[in-house]
Order: sequence, then C-alpha cells, then structure tokens
Amino acid sequence: MDRGTEGAADAAPGAGPGADQGGDQGVGQGAAADPGGYRERAARLPGAVVWVKRAPGGPAPAPQRVLPDGCTDLLWWGGRLIVAGPDTSAYTPAVRPGENSVGLRFAPGQGPAVFGVPAHVLRDRRVPLEELWPRHLVGRLAGTVAGTDSPGRVLEEIAVHRLREAAGPADPARNAIAAALGRGRSVAEVARAVGVGERQLHRRCLEAFGYGPKMLARVLRLGRALELARGGMPYAEVAARAGYADQAHLAREVKALAGAPLGVIVAPG
Repeated sequence: MDRGTEGAADAAPGAGPGADQGGDQGVGQGAAADPGGYRERAARLPGAVVWVKRAPGGPAPAPQRVLPDGCTDLLWWGGRLIVAGPDTSAYTPAVRPGENSVGLRFAPGQGPAVFGVPAHVLRDRRVPLEELWPRHLVGRLAGTVAGTDSPGRVLEEIAVHRLREAAGPADPARNAIAAALGRGRSVAEVARAVGVGERQLHRRCLEAFGYGPKMLARVLRLGRALELARGGMPYAEVAARAGYADQAHLAREVKALAGAPLGVIVAPG
C-alpha cells in the first residue's frame, strides 16, 4: 500500500510502530483519515506529509505492508527518532497492540538534504537518527518531541531548521527527474531533458532517491497503478494506463515490489 493510504493489511510506507505521546494536534481538521487509524496532512515543506498511525488495542494486528514509494521519513517510533530510508520491496514492521507512530514523510529526493547523507545510504534501512547526527543533539530533540502533544509539528520544525542550515542545496533537477520518470519517460529521454549523460543521471538518482532511475521509475509506476486500481479501474486498463506491457506484467511487478497480488493490496481493510 502506498504512503498516502492505510488499510488492515497495508500500512503507510516508511511507517513503523511507536508512541506518539497522546496524539498530534497538527494532524486534525482537513487531514486525510481512514477507519484503520491513519491520518495525514500536508506539511510545511513542499510535497511533504505529516502522518499519524494509531494501532488498535486488543489482539495483535495483522502484519502491515509498507510499500516502496521513493520517499524517506523521519519517525517518532517507540520513544526514539528514526529515519526510514527508501524501500525497494515491501517492508513489514512488527506492530504491537496499542502502539502508535508519527512521521514526517518527505517528497522523493527531499530527505537527503535534511539527513545529510545520500539516499542510497538509507536504502531498505530503518536507522536511529543518532547514527547520522550528533548524539547530544538527537537526545535534546527527542526530549522535545517526547514533551509535546504535537510531535508532528516538532518533526516539521526539525526538518525546516536542518534545511536552513544545509551545507548545499538539493539537486535542482530532482523534481523534474521524478516527474518525468513518473510519467513513464525513458531513462535516455530524462537524461537528455536534464542535460546529463545516463551514467550521471544514475549517480544523481542514487544520491537523491536511493535508487537508479530504472528502479525509481518502477516504484513510481507502482504508485500510479495502485491509485488507479483503488479507484475501481479494471486491472487490464490499469496496466495500460500506468505503462505496463500488459496485465501479466502488472501482476508480476506488484508481486515483486509489494509482496502480494494486486487484489490483496487494494482490498479495503
């Protein structure tokens, strides 16, 4: 399932179980929500999203898939600040009854400027923030998050402050690269449009998104396909509209990236 939606079987990508210290007042009116306890709202950073996931109490919930989407997250998870890197396949966090989590999901390519490391360093990983930033700084920030009833707002403030102090600007072409690959443009076409060779495009994609351009295109195409399928479109039409060779190709890619058949992924929770 993609980060923008939530269900009984599939979680927002990048999410993990944790404690949100009573909720997040920054995710409320105007936020997207669903019965599974997931809410999100637009963040102060362009393209970023603040989300809250509240796990139900009672028996242990069913495993929830976190699907790849090319994004990185800053999480408040189990009383710690955690960085979730870009995934190349479905990730299934261990969820305990009653656990909650809060996260700031960055737009594709936005996270490296905040965390100070190339995205490929974080690929398929969940990393304590103190592995990337000074321990004393992370301890102070964690204390601030733990002491507020609006952890999502604090996560935003942390990110905004880091971007102001960033050593250098993010790759100015990252939005154009992601948009072009998301529309199904070939790697050669995107390289020409950006004005670089394919090898340089590959390096820039690794640094910004954590993947090479071909993998990024697959991940973004998956997101398009899931959005169309959840809207009730027949799978054969989904395949054609999202840029797959045929429905069988769609089925193979969904199983490879999401770890389950399309019908399972898009089924309501």
